[in-house]
Amino acid sequence: MIFSITTNTKQVKRLLDDLEDLPREVVKEAYKFYKDITPINKGNARRKTYLRGTKIESRYPYAGELDDGKSPQAPEGMTKPTIKEMKKIFDKKIDRLNR
Repeated sequence: MIFSITTNTKQVKRLLDDLEDLPREVVKEAYKFYKDITPINKGNARRKTYLRGTKIESRYPYAGELDDGKSPQAPEGMTKPTIKEMKKIFDKKIDRLNR
């Protein structure tokens, strides 16, 4: 009995291209989530939260306090919920790639 395995190189290339973009896509969606859950009083914290490449930066003096859950609007802070959300986003995107 002879078995033969062939590879569709176009599909493999497309999958690799999709995987290459995955970190950027996940962080971009996570950034939106992070900003949405950032507590808002006068809007300073949300205005001074930026996406730089694949890094979310909070550039205001009380960022650590908010992330430690000092605001009743975000008792878990923003980082922990965003990491959980990133896992969900990642899983959804991987599921789509598997189809």
